[in-house]
Amino acid sequence: MLIFREPRLSARSSFKTAFGVLAVLMTFSNAPAFAQDAAAVADTGDTAWMLTSTVLVLLMTIPGLALFYGGMVRGKNVLATTMQSFAIACLASVLWMVAGYSLAFSDGGSMNAYIGGLSKAFFTGVTPASLTGTIPEYVFITFQMTFAIITPALIAGAFAERMKFSALLVFTALWLFLVYVPVAHWVWGGGFLGGDGVLDFAGGTVVHINSGVAGLVLAIMLGKRDGYGQVNMAPHNLVYSLIGASLLWVGWFGFNAGSALSANGIAAVAMINTQIAAAGAALSWMAVEWIIGKRPSVLGIISGAVAGLVGVTPAAGFVNPAGALMIGLITGAGCYFAAVKLKHWLGYDDSLDAFGVHGVGGIIGALLTGLFADVAINPAGEGATMLKQLYGVVVTMLYTALMTALIVIVIKMFMGLRVSKATEIEGLDINLHGETVHS
Repeated sequence: MLIFREPRLSARSSFKTAFGVLAVLMTFSNAPAFAQDAAAVADTGDTAWMLTSTVLVLLMTIPGLALFYGGMVRGKNVLATTMQSFAIACLASVLWMVAGYSLAFSDGGSMNAYIGGLSKAFFTGVTPASLTGTIPEYVFITFQMTFAIITPALIAGAFAERMKFSALLVFTALWLFLVYVPVAHWVWGGGFLGGDGVLDFAGGTVVHINSGVAGLVLAIMLGKRDGYGQVNMAPHNLVYSLIGASLLWVGWFGFNAGSALSANGIAAVAMINTQIAAAGAALSWMAVEWIIGKRPSVLGIISGAVAGLVGVTPAAGFVNPAGALMIGLITGAGCYFAAVKLKHWLGYDDSLDAFGVHGVGGIIGALLTGLFADVAINPAGEGATMLKQLYGVVVTMLYTALMTALIVIVIKMFMGLRVSKATEIEGLDINLHGETVHS
């Protein structure tokens, strides 16, 4: 430990010596802050893991989700679909800096149960020495930024092939501040849901229920794609989707294990639970599809894997591997019925099954977290019940549905949401972006 003592100067000290001492004193004029920073330093192992996790979660959106969604649309809309993921990543990053992070994770004073404050807008007061737990706050900020990026990007799967790009950007900005940020604060930022014991280890409620319900509202309010149920809307390139799903799977280790915010045993449990649940759900979806549809499909097995990843997200750091397997098996079958049967029965056009996989998978996973939480794995799960989890699910669904509907109404009133019929028929790539996949 370095201790700085004020030098004792005699009257005979030369001007040169006095000047040198003054320079030293000026150099260490922030000595109290230096001493404080030295007393609390980041853990290098935790920091290295969180830097890695942050990159992995960003990988989930670009290129993971971009390819996953891009492969499932028709060839005339692939660029427009991948552009949505990339543009949302850029827009959400800037908005997170402007005020998103501050509103989600800073103290909101008397309103803290519902929303944070603006004390850290534009990252005010954050320095390289600022810590969140054992990691630099800048790393925590960027890690959480990747969650704020992927959540609105997931919504885009529900309205693929029919929404104006300009409307998408406005919707993303409004939705991020009015829906994502408050819900993130309620669960993770010191708000009332977390205080009431609602468990969400890595985003089952904040990310997946939130995005899935918003996607369902948008799909219904936008209406079906032109020719839906009458023309062929099969995926144009399932290899893209398989690669995208694989990148999502790999990135999800950062998503779930990274949410431990430390390189520790909880992160290790979250990692194995992530793998087991994804594999179980992929097999579960495949088996159900094989029995009902007589064939196992590539689209089915990759959708099942993503469903399992969604389902285990709220539970990853709270359950044991046996619980993760059960969550995966149940979520895979449940999301199959939601994406294949429920959508058909109710007649809405959720283009790429944002609600069927993320909404329904998030709901199943959130509820089962209350059932399978194991205090031997994580003492923070003590007191967990399905009833508490149901409370969090219902509150989030109602708030998200209401606010999303209001945002859609406002945008529709001022600028319109949907492309013209001619644009939709010819394709969004050439009409919205002036480009095609093959020149």
